[in-house]
Amino acid sequence: MKSFRQAVEANDHAAIEALLADDVVFTSPVAFKPYPGKAITAAILRGVSRVFSDFRYVREITGEDGRDHALVFEARVGDRAITGCDFLHLDEHGLIDDFMVMVRPLSAAHALAEAMGVQFDRIASEAAEATKAAEPAQAPATATATATTGDDAPSGPARADRA
Repeated sequence: MKSFRQAVEANDHAAIEALLADDVVFTSPVAFKPYPGKAITAAILRGVSRVFSDFRYVREITGEDGRDHALVFEARVGDRAITGCDFLHLDEHGLIDDFMVMVRPLSAAHALAEAMGVQFDRIASEAAEATKAAEPAQAPATATATATTGDDAPSGPARADRA
């Protein structure tokens, strides 16, 4: 997924968001439930760009049909080195409809969870604003409700497991 990789490496969030399907599902390495929708996925990716430093992709693997991609990356979260993989699936229009991230080692995953927990109020706010802007004036903004409410919606520092 050369266009996604180039957008990430250029820190071009508009280009990244343009590559996401409206119904994309983001599966975080540090949250139990996936996040459905373009607005929350784009907001999470912006949050990740704020907490990662020295980010670089080191390997790209493409499935036989060209719709599955694995992008291995290295970065830092604070003083922790992290290695991870973005697993992307493309829909019939070439947009990312499934985005799953895995990271290692555990100490870096904990550092990522903590750093993203600090970001989560901003992420939720950005997603709510984007959802509201994308909906007709009469429709209620509900896309982020599934991502920010429910039995697993912690508050305060416990939010670290949400991103």
